Amino acid sequence: MSGGVLLLSPTIIVIAVLALFVLIIAIKAVQVIPQAQAAVIERLGRYRSTAAPGLNVIVPFIDRVRARIDLREQVVSFPPQPVITRDNLTVSIDTVIYFQVTEPRSAVYEISNYIVGVEQLTITTLRNVVGGMSLEETLTSRDSINQQLRGVLDEATGRWGIRVARVELKSIDPPPSIQGSMEQQMRADREKRAMILTAEGQRESSIKTAEGQKQSQILAAEGAKQAAILTAEAERQSSILRAQGERAARYLQAQGQAKAIEKVFAAIKAGKPTPEVLAYQYLQTLPQMAQGDANKVWMVPTDYGKALEGFARMLGAPGDDGVFRYEPPAAPDEQPRPEDDDASIADWFDTAPDPKVAEAVAAAEAVARKEVPSPLAADAPRSLQQPDQS
Repeated sequence: MSGGVLLLSPTIIVIAVLALFVLIIAIKAVQVIPQAQAAVIERLGRYRSTAAPGLNVIVPFIDRVRARIDLREQVVSFPPQPVITRDNLTVSIDTVIYFQVTEPRSAVYEISNYIVGVEQLTITTLRNVVGGMSLEETLTSRDSINQQLRGVLDEATGRWGIRVARVELKSIDPPPSIQGSMEQQMRADREKRAMILTAEGQRESSIKTAEGQKQSQILAAEGAKQAAILTAEAERQSSILRAQGERAARYLQAQGQAKAIEKVFAAIKAGKPTPEVLAYQYLQTLPQMAQGDANKVWMVPTDYGKALEGFARMLGAPGDDGVFRYEPPAAPDEQPRPEDDDASIADWFDTAPDPKVAEAVAAAEAVARKEVPSPLAADAPRSLQQPDQS
């Protein structure tokens, strides 16, 4: 060292250069690959291997890393693309692609830029698929379009080492004029459905009303039928009871007449009349017999006295004076009543009311008492209607 200048020996310089060279070689030889990535390594410009994630050693200045490939699933959204449908309408479709690189070597050497390749392939396939559909089918067939796009893209990108997982249509925008027409159509469809629902409601209401009227008429007819049956039954029972009453009355009347005749004959026999008395009674009866309009002339037969005498001889007995008189017969035993001998006519003289009729009358009176208030109760003083609670 002289004059403040540090002079290095050639040996030191060589050692420093060699150390720097070794350090550069070490740095070049060691490659650290992150997780979910892969590195394509070339040796002298030719593919050698694909480095896995972790620490990898390569030969410096001979081997080099051509590209680092992301192995994760990637999402790429492409700008809206104009597509013409089968009915010559242009729609704008925005798509999203989900794909993953499965073979880094193919993704590097089979295509220069696989992102651009996937985009262009998606646009082409989308136009082919939508071009065979009408606008209405395009708007209502999203799932079908997604499945067709995924199948075509997955098959085409397989040789690039790419797997297409999903294809989604973000939006399908028809032209503004078509949007207005679609809104009018949707409005018309909604009005149509509203009118259909209103008509269905009116129809159901009419059906329910008709069913109600039908049931009401059926019930009314059933009620009229039951009322007619009950009325006929009541008339029948009334006629039967009236006939039974008339029959019993006639029987009692005949029995009374028989008793009266029996009493008259008994009285006549008890009086012991003579033929002169019978002739006198006959003469008194003749004016009454002549009062008829058809009775004009009466002739008394000459043998009338002999007839009376024979009648007296047949019914009477001669007395002490030789005159025939009626002898009263012995008091007859009391004759049994017909209803006591004949059980079949015993119920003719039953004056008790029919239990069913009595029950029906009682029920009707109870209903009438509940529905019609008593005038006596209405006119009663308030002090009688509401007794003193004290």
